[in-house]
Amino acid sequence: MNFIIRFLTLLVMSGAPSAQPFQQFSDPPVARKVPTEHALHGDVRIDNYAWLRQKSDPDVINYLEAENGYTEAVMKPTEELQDRIYQEILKRTKQTDLSVPYKLGEYWYYSRTEEGKQYSIYCRKKGSLEAPEEIVLELNELARGHPFLGLGVYQVSDDGTMLAYSLDTTGFRQYRLFLKNLTTGEILKDSIGQVNTAVWAADNKTLFYTKEDHAKRPHRFYRHQLGQPWKEDALLFEEKDELYRIWTYRSRDKQYVFLMSASAVTNEARYLLSMDPFGSLRVFLPREDGHEYDLDHREGLFYIRTNKGAKNFRLVATDPKKPSPESWKELLPHRPEIKLENVLLFKDHAVFVELEEGLIRLVVHDFHSGESRSIAFPEPVYSAFPGANPEYDVETFRYNYQSFITPSSVYEYDTKTRKSRLLKQTEVLGDFDTSDYTSERIWTEAEDGSKVPISLVYRKGLKKTGQNPLLLYGYGAYGISIRVAFSIPRLSLIDRGVIFALAHVRGGGDLGERWREEGRMLKKKNTFTDFIACAEYLIEQGYTSKDRLAVQGGSAGGLLIGAVLNMRPDLFKAAHLAVPFVDVLNTMLDDSLPLTVGEFLEWGNPKKKSEYDYLRSYCPYTNLHAAAYPSILVTTSLNDSQVMYWEPVKYVAKLRSVKMGNNVLLLKTNMGAGHGGASGRYDAFKEQAFILSFLLTQLGIEQ
Repeated sequence: MNFIIRFLTLLVMSGAPSAQPFQQFSDPPVARKVPTEHALHGDVRIDNYAWLRQKSDPDVINYLEAENGYTEAVMKPTEELQDRIYQEILKRTKQTDLSVPYKLGEYWYYSRTEEGKQYSIYCRKKGSLEAPEEIVLELNELARGHPFLGLGVYQVSDDGTMLAYSLDTTGFRQYRLFLKNLTTGEILKDSIGQVNTAVWAADNKTLFYTKEDHAKRPHRFYRHQLGQPWKEDALLFEEKDELYRIWTYRSRDKQYVFLMSASAVTNEARYLLSMDPFGSLRVFLPREDGHEYDLDHREGLFYIRTNKGAKNFRLVATDPKKPSPESWKELLPHRPEIKLENVLLFKDHAVFVELEEGLIRLVVHDFHSGESRSIAFPEPVYSAFPGANPEYDVETFRYNYQSFITPSSVYEYDTKTRKSRLLKQTEVLGDFDTSDYTSERIWTEAEDGSKVPISLVYRKGLKKTGQNPLLLYGYGAYGISIRVAFSIPRLSLIDRGVIFALAHVRGGGDLGERWREEGRMLKKKNTFTDFIACAEYLIEQGYTSKDRLAVQGGSAGGLLIGAVLNMRPDLFKAAHLAVPFVDVLNTMLDDSLPLTVGEFLEWGNPKKKSEYDYLRSYCPYTNLHAAAYPSILVTTSLNDSQVMYWEPVKYVAKLRSVKMGNNVLLLKTNMGAGHGGASGRYDAFKEQAFILSFLLTQLGIEQ
C-alpha cells in the first residue's frame, strides 16, 4: 500500500522538558467560519470549515500560506537543530551508491544514486556486469521543471527492446504512461494518462494496461499494439462495481497475463495466455463474497492462495481447465496461528512468506523432495521479505533482511546448499556499530484481554527511570503489518537517549487475519484502545512518562492519533499527524472522492445509520472538543490524492477554535507534493529534520 508513510523518529537527550519551548505568538492564523449544515439519519452537523475544500479559491491558498508562515516563525528557533539533524543524516548516508544488480533475460538491471542528485538513475548491462552501462531511465533529467516526480510502472519487454514507464509530476498519484525504445533511446511521442498498472505480452509488441476513472479507481483493462494510436486500444474488461479495483500482472513463469478485480474482502481473477494476446480473457473463479484468492502458474498448474475455509489462507493447485474447489489439490493446509501472506513460485521450488506472532518467516519448499525449510534469522525483532527475483528457472532466492539495528541487507539463498550469502548491506558511514543498540519485543494487555505486541529499540545501557523520552508510532488499518525497519535518521535520535516504539495494534495484519478483522468496521475502536493500552504500559513499566511521551502516525495512522488525542489528550506531551485521515465522516459521505466507495468495507458506509453512528462516535474532526490538547504538528500536501489536503487543514482550523491552554498547534503544507511528501531524497531528509526538531524541542531537547 503501497501504501505507506516514512517512519519518522524522535531525537532525545536526558533532562526535564522545558515548560514551553517555543516563542508564543498572539495571533496564529484563524480561518473564517462559514457554517455548512449536514443532516442525515436525523442528525444535524454544522461544519464551519467546509469552504476550505475549494482549492481554486485564493482565500484557501492564502490561508495555507499564512499557516506555513506562522509555522516557520514558531519553528525559527529550531533552525540550527534542523540543520544539525539534516547534516547528520547526510554524513551517515552513502550518497553515491548502487543497488544489487538482478538478471532479467540477457541483461543485468540496477539503479544508482549520485551525490547531489535527488533521484535514482536506472541502468543495465548486457551479458555481464563488466559490460558497458546503458542508462534505461534518468529520473533527474525527467524531473527538470517539476517540483515532484514519482515513478510508477517500470516494465521491460521480454526481449529487452522496449520499456513501459509511468510518471507522476504533481504528487496526485495520477500517472502518465510512456514507451521508450531501448535500442534507439527514442521515447515515443504518444503517451496516455491515468494508467496504474501495465505488463507486456510475450510477443514484445502488445501491452496490457489498466486505467482509472474520475475517482482514481482503476476500472478498465486495455490492450495496446505498438504503432497504433492509444485511442484505438481494445477495451477488454470494465469493472462496474465501485467496490472493486483492478490491476494486471504476469505469472512468474510468464506464461499468463492476469487481471485481478478486488474489493477489501473479495477477489476475482481473469487470465489469458501471454503468447496469445488476442485470445479470450477468461474468469478463473467467479467472485464470491468474502473469498480472497491470489492466482499464479507453474508447470501446467494454477496455484491459488485462498482463504476459502481458511481464515489465514492455505495453498492449493489445480488444472487451469478445472477451476472449481472440488478439483483443488491442497499443498499447504490452513494453520490457525500462521498466516500465509504470499507465495513465490519458481520452476523447482517455492517460497512461502508466513506470518507468526508478528514476525515473518521465509520457508523454502522443494517440489521434488517435498521438503520445506525455514531461513533462520538471528534477532528477536526483525523484518524479512522477498527481494528482486524476476527469473523463474533458478536455484536461488533473494531476500531482504533488516531490523531496528541491522541495516537493510540483500541475501541470496541457495536452495541446494541451503545457505544464505550476503550480497550487500546498506553502508552506514561514520562510527555506527550495531552492538551499541538493543531491540526487544514486549506484550501488553488490551481492554478486552487481547495481547498486543510492542517493538522497541534504544541505546544499550539505557535505564528505565520512568523519565526517558519515547516516540510511539502506530498505524492499524487495512490489515497492513508495520514491520520494524532500519533508519539512518533514527540513529541520531537514539544516540541522544530516545526510545522508539511500534504499537502493533489491531486493524493491522501483524497477528494475522483475526487481528485485521478486530480493528475494522464496527470494531475500529479496538485500534485506539490498543494504542492507549500500549502507551499506558510503557509508562507503567518505567520506559517513559506522560510528559516525555510523543506519538506519531500517518494517513490512517493519523486517524488513529487524532482519535486517541480526543480520547486521552492528557496522556501525551506532543504529537505529529502526517497526512492524517481525520475528517472520516465527511469523506466517507462523499463518493465522488478517490478511494471512498472502496473504503466502505474498511470503515463502513455512513449512509447506513448504524455505521454512520459508529463513525460519528470516533471521527477525529467531528469529535474535537474543549480540552488541553498536547503540542501538535500536522503535516500535509496540497496535491495529496489519498487524504485530501482539506482534511488536516480543517482539523487544525477547528482545533484552534476549541483547544485550551498554550500548547502549540502547527500546520505545515507542502505546496508541491502528494501523500508521501517530497519526492526528492534531499528534500525528504529536510522534511524529516523539520518534524524531528519539532518533537525534540517539545520534549526539551534543543541541541
